[in-house]
Amino acid sequence: MKIKMNKKSLLYPLMTEKAVKMLDSENKLTFVVSMDSTKEEIKKAFSREFNVKVKSVNTHIMKNKKIAFIKLAPENKAIDIITKLGLM
Repeated sequence: MKIKMNKKSLLYPLMTEKAVKMLDSENKLTFVVSMDSTKEEIKKAFSREFNVKVKSVNTHIMKNKKIAFIKLAPENKAIDIITKLGLM
């Protein structure tokens, strides 16, 4: 299921078994992002879209997709974002 985001950088959330584990244990979300997005652009777009503080962003390119691992600040819960998106 693909959910289109309004921002250019964020394309859709990626929910795999590994992503769900990171959601619970590390307070991280996994999103597919545009290939030309920088970590700073991803961080700003995510903060604007969901009104949360982002602690860090790591990216990984796999099978012609750029995947962003977005770690939220401790006061924000990743599970709340996923619930808001209707994925859990």
